[in-house]
Formats: sequence, C-alpha cells, structure tokens
Amino acid sequence: MIIETELTPNPATIKFLPGRIVMDAGTRDFADHEEAEASPLAEALFGLGDVTGVFFGRDFISVTAAPGVNWADLKPDVLSILLDHFTADMPLFHAPKAGFSVPAADDEYPLDDPADAEIVDQIKELIETRVRPAVANDGGDIVYRGFQRGVVFLQMQGACSGCPSSSATLKNGIEQLLKHYVPEVTEVRAA
Repeated sequence: MIIETELTPNPATIKFLPGRIVMDAGTRDFADHEEAEASPLAEALFGLGDVTGVFFGRDFISVTAAPGVNWADLKPDVLSILLDHFTADMPLFHAPKAGFSVPAADDEYPLDDPADAEIVDQIKELIETRVRPAVANDGGDIVYRGFQRGVVFLQMQGACSGCPSSSATLKNGIEQLLKHYVPEVTEVRAA
C-alpha cells in the first residue's frame, strides 16, 4: 500500500491519501485527544504526542502538528500508523457505548428563520457545489452553521481550521462568492 501526501495551505497540516475511501459519507474533525477516543486511528495519531488535529475526509486524512514540530520527524510515524491501520483493515470508529450520545453541536449556532428557507437553500447549494470541493482539495472542510440577518456562519475544519489564510478565504473568497449569487448575504463569519 502506498500513501501519498500533499502539502496544504496550512503549514502545520499535511494531507495523507491512502488510495481508498476513508469516510463513505460526511467528514469528521478531531480537535483533541478526548474527541479522538471515538476512533482507533485518530486515537493512535494523537498518541504520537505531536499531533493537535486529525480530520477524516472522503478519501484523505489531514493531520495537524503542534507548533514547532518538524514534519520531517513526525511524517514517518504518521505514515506508519496509517499503513498499519489500513493494511489491517481496522474500523475507523469504535462501536458506540451503551448510553453514549453525541452532543448537538448546532445548539451553539443561530437557528435559521423559516422565512429564509429559500436563501438558506441557495447558500447551502453554493457551499456544497463550489466551496466544499475546493476546501477538500486543501485537506479540510467547511460546514454551514446558520444564516441570520444577512450573516452566514461557517465552520472551517481540518487543514482549514487554524490556517493562516482561512480568514482571507472566508472574506475574500467565500463571502464574495455568496454575496454575488445571493444578494441577501451581507457578511460571512467563522463559527
């Protein structure tokens, strides 16, 4: 098995491509060791000690290194864990424990006004067809979190979370795109 790597716009993050599907549907972002307990792979990567973020995309894994970590030293260890995981055909996630529930992440974001349903549909369509594919190429994802009084709330994940250019991407790229196609949009904010 050969695992390819790609640099991302975030110098702390490398995108690893195992040449197979990682997630059949959706994405998953792990921001710390506690969140990583849901996945044997994410847990192993955080266990290296120098990893501060893991992101699973459709056909890639993005790994973020702690500040000051030299990727030349960390990369062989990450590759070893990924190779072991995929060649052993291990599950991506642990089986859920009885009584375990996932907190609703949407609770902290504004609720969409039903009167804005058509606008929200336009925004989601643009994000899905134009923004997410480009962001995935950079090893990350972007998630719609709400629309309120002209403001679109988006959450950056994976390589895009904490990337030095993510603010510029939101303001100069995504905000301009949404304003162009959806005149009701006045601003885009990171959630």
